[in-house]
Amino acid sequence: MTPPDAPVVESPMLELLTGFIVELRAAGLPVSLTENLDAMQAITHIPLEDRDAFKYALAATLVKNNSHWRAFETVFEVYFSLRGKQYSLGGDVLDLPEADDEDQAQANPDAAGAGAGGGGGEAMSPEQMAEMLFQALKQGDNAMMRALARQAVTRFAGMEPGRPVGGTYYLYRTLRNLDLDSVLQRLMDESNDDAPEPMSPLEERLERDEFENRIDKMKKEIEAEIRRRLVADRGVEAMAKTLRKPLPEDVDFMHASREELLGLRKAMYPLTRKLAVRLARKRRHGRKGPLDFRATVRKSLSYGGVPADPQFRYPRPAKPEIFVIADISGSVAAFARFTLQLVYAISGQFSRVRSFVFIDGIDEVTRFFEGVEDISEAIHRVNTEADVVWVDGHSDYGHAFEVFWEKYGREIGPKTTVIILGDARNNYHASQSWVISEINKKSRHLYWLNPEPRAYWDTGDSIVGEYGAHCDGIYECRNLRQLEKFVDILE
Repeated sequence: MTPPDAPVVESPMLELLTGFIVELRAAGLPVSLTENLDAMQAITHIPLEDRDAFKYALAATLVKNNSHWRAFETVFEVYFSLRGKQYSLGGDVLDLPEADDEDQAQANPDAAGAGAGGGGGEAMSPEQMAEMLFQALKQGDNAMMRALARQAVTRFAGMEPGRPVGGTYYLYRTLRNLDLDSVLQRLMDESNDDAPEPMSPLEERLERDEFENRIDKMKKEIEAEIRRRLVADRGVEAMAKTLRKPLPEDVDFMHASREELLGLRKAMYPLTRKLAVRLARKRRHGRKGPLDFRATVRKSLSYGGVPADPQFRYPRPAKPEIFVIADISGSVAAFARFTLQLVYAISGQFSRVRSFVFIDGIDEVTRFFEGVEDISEAIHRVNTEADVVWVDGHSDYGHAFEVFWEKYGREIGPKTTVIILGDARNNYHASQSWVISEINKKSRHLYWLNPEPRAYWDTGDSIVGEYGAHCDGIYECRNLRQLEKFVDILE
């Protein structure tokens, strides 16, 4: 409960923070009501003119996962992008944390338009501007870099109010005209010339790293300036929606960019630890077994024959054996890679894990994972060394399943849980669904994970419904969040 003498968050700030938190939730961050209240309380204890303190106070109360930081930062920079002391909200004027005192003149959105220069920088020639940029980077003058970022955007970005162009285009135009690579080379040349004696390779590397850091800071200033002007032109909500990107756990395996795949790999490690702990706890705290009458009577002797403390035969659940059969054809390769990584990362919760991969032929690849610390290396070997092509390298589920049954079917037993990974797009070959029926009869459980949206199932050459009729469950599994939910089903 808020103490009577605690500062109170004013209504305009309350409205802005409410919109900010709504956008965080729309971006996928799990922000509860309690955390919302914590954020409101936290900002009453910090100086609002300190932008960094304001940002990190909100982050400390609203962000629970390191992989969510980037999404939080993007939303924050949009909602609190206008530098200066005042922000207009529904007719009210709201004080906001400033980026820097020198930037107060840029708080007016009209001044941030494409035609605004500010500071008389329009009169500078391109050569003068290039020289100022060189000196700012050489001296590490942050104030001058901010001023030059404003002038560079005004002069080179070509921003027009109402024009439906993304910030990336404006950033590209601005950086292309500044030619920062040439500036870096000039900085290094002058640094070498000014050195009393030739620099060692280490000294040269340190000098280059320092200049590159300053150039990165300049790029961020330009990006922030473009973002401020877009927010002033289009509004906070529109820009937040434009810049919104899925969290790593919501990225679609089959359509992820290289950068998103890197984020997925980073998010995989904490997920595997959490799932391993959850599976262990689930097994340890299983339901009570049937009443043990003899043990109950024996225990009741200490109560004079009154059965006050019933005893049960606690089950001793055996760890299941897992067979993973994965389609690694081009369309679903990324999905298979992450699923195999997850299964092997939590393999300590299973008595044995065996993996099989197929396209139109099938091969067991368990050997690639044995004694390997880096699972990514094993996955690479699976993709490059597995013998999975029978005729033409196009998916043929029916033939792959037939070969699997002939070679490995007898090894499936009542403790085996079989997981099939694939989109069931069979290129109109024979399905041989009888194999799936036989596997289900012999195994403990049979599950199918499909990385395609459910709306695409059984369209075109997809026959997932025919296979699914013989499975204990068939699940849409397009991202880490859905994969995590499926792991809860494993017993």
